[in-house]
Amino acid sequence: MASPIEFQLFAPYNNGAELLGSFPDWQAVPMQKGEDGYFRATVDLEDGTYQYKFRVQSKSWFLEPDEWVSVTDPYATNVDGNSSDENSILCVKDGDRIVDTYVWQHDDKPLPADHELIIYELHVADFFAGDQDPMGHGQYHHVIEKLDYLCELGINAIELMPLKEYPGSYSWGYNPRHFFAPETSYGPPQELKRLVDECHARGIRVIIDGIYNHSEASCPLTQIDHDYWYHHEPRDPDNNWGPEFNYEHYDEHLETYPARRFIGDTVRYWISNYHLDGIRYDAARQIGNYDFMHWIVQEAKQAAGVKPFYNVAEHLPETPSITNVDGPMDGCWHDSFYHCVLEHITGETFDLERLKDVLDAKRQGFMGVTNVVNYLTNHDHNHVMADLADRGIFDDDAFRRRKLGTVLVMTAMGVPLIWMGEELGEYKYKSLEPAKVDWSLLNNDSNRSLFDYYKGLIYLRKTNPALHTENIEFFHENPESKVLAYTRWNEEGSRVVVVANFSDQFLAGYTIPDFPADGTWHEWTGNYTVESGDRQLMTDLGEYEAKVFVWQ
Repeated sequence: MASPIEFQLFAPYNNGAELLGSFPDWQAVPMQKGEDGYFRATVDLEDGTYQYKFRVQSKSWFLEPDEWVSVTDPYATNVDGNSSDENSILCVKDGDRIVDTYVWQHDDKPLPADHELIIYELHVADFFAGDQDPMGHGQYHHVIEKLDYLCELGINAIELMPLKEYPGSYSWGYNPRHFFAPETSYGPPQELKRLVDECHARGIRVIIDGIYNHSEASCPLTQIDHDYWYHHEPRDPDNNWGPEFNYEHYDEHLETYPARRFIGDTVRYWISNYHLDGIRYDAARQIGNYDFMHWIVQEAKQAAGVKPFYNVAEHLPETPSITNVDGPMDGCWHDSFYHCVLEHITGETFDLERLKDVLDAKRQGFMGVTNVVNYLTNHDHNHVMADLADRGIFDDDAFRRRKLGTVLVMTAMGVPLIWMGEELGEYKYKSLEPAKVDWSLLNNDSNRSLFDYYKGLIYLRKTNPALHTENIEFFHENPESKVLAYTRWNEEGSRVVVVANFSDQFLAGYTIPDFPADGTWHEWTGNYTVESGDRQLMTDLGEYEAKVFVWQ
């Protein structure tokens, strides 16, 4: 039995619109415009799957006045991205619109708090492409197949690079065309839901990379009425990635902020329908509107309900104002940490004050442990092994320095993030071309050793509450030997000490004065116990090596 299904298009200052779909063999159906700015049409449809699009008389400045253009539905929750003639997809079941028939299984599983997170950033297309198609791109189900691997590593959160439908079959996703539709090449919407559900079953939170500064140039909104949603021209031509949403524009007639309205709708939709646990806000400095960001963060948290939800900004260079008392975000990518640590493990510099600034972000003005996200690299940078190789550092020396960096990222104040493949010691330069993870590296002793090193330190990070606090004290500094020692602690007596040698000299029988406590300590990376006395401890420090002592 057919049921009336309403189609609507928000185009308040456009003069005409039509509906076209597979249901009346793509014959145009006139749409009527209401005082609320919506064009509407109703079609009787049986249960099933249909394709449709709109034709609208454009108000965009780069087209002829009132030129008719075909657009997909800006609110389409699924699109035929593999078709040259891109269409919106509509599913009708029991007389109502649906996205899919997925039934959630693991919403009741407990998830880690923000301060407990160990985040793993991955790109679906490159994370795993399947043994049967070595040239193919990864899909959601391939990520599901690797979740046990992430559990073995100790990961409790994944950050997925942008998932919204983009042009073509391969992209990093920072060019979203359809803001409500998941990328077609990764699989159907129900597979993304299954991925999130399977993550939750394992206690893994799912954070998505949200692109709210801009859209791809052919996004339907740009064709309907460009300047209603976007700035007329780039505000910063040197950092422009597409039409930029205008969050300052207010429609007095309809009493709405058009861009805020649209992005608020998409954020609420993704959180509610895909049960997400956090958002990374790309290009927050370019957005530049704290009023909007305050509002969208609150909308996100309200949509998430009682469960933890982490809002983190990419603001380069980082600024404490985005997270502190009056700031909109819970956290901020800590790019100065990356630059400083890389310069120190490569031996380019030794600057104690800079090191202390990035290890203790309070010295930079950040207030809490979740305010910064620390990383040795991310999708925007080379893998560390490539940067080391550029400086003539290879083999055992390179792995040794990588392990030093791993200690720093896992014991600094803040939330650690790992870019996919870093735990394997991948040797790759940043590339916009397909670059799948080389899982065969686990068969190499050095790479497996690095993986196990990560695994051990992640376990320490997750289980020792001293590393979940803002507490950090630098108690020993030796500029001549390039040694820095610091302690992390909580008020219940947990304590961790890190002693790091940033030189290429082996320091035998090195005495660390002013050690935080006398007694038994367990050296985590080498799995042995030592005794401290008279407020000092003696140990051998290899070149570019960190020792991690845990109070017993």
